[in-house]
Amino acid sequence: MNTGLNIGLWIVQVSLLGIYGAYGIYKTFSTAKAKEKMAWTNGHSDSFIRFVGVAELLGAIGIVLPMLTGILPWVTVLAAIGLTILQGFAIFTEHLPKKEYRYLPLNIYFAAMSAFVIFGRWDLLVG
Repeated sequence: MNTGLNIGLWIVQVSLLGIYGAYGIYKTFSTAKAKEKMAWTNGHSDSFIRFVGVAELLGAIGIVLPMLTGILPWVTVLAAIGLTILQGFAIFTEHLPKKEYRYLPLNIYFAAMSAFVIFGRWDLLVG
């Protein structure tokens, strides 16, 4: 693999770890505060918000740890796929129906970052 591409992928993977790790911790362990600060949480149970937070935490860990340890590195691709799907759900089941268009650029950006990891690390899954 091209060294520059590999470095770029690692930068994106660590960034996704930070982004989803922070949001995941917030939603999982500070659910009440998340409900106060995040508009999309209106109408959702605490359990659902915690579920989303745990999914984000698992995705954050999965996007870095398998490659870092060399144990099941193909899980990195699955984590990136999961995070991309998570953003798809956020876009199509929350923000678009509620006409919350101001959140879409961030959702699309996060999905694009995950998609970059999918395409850049795809050989780990199929190779």
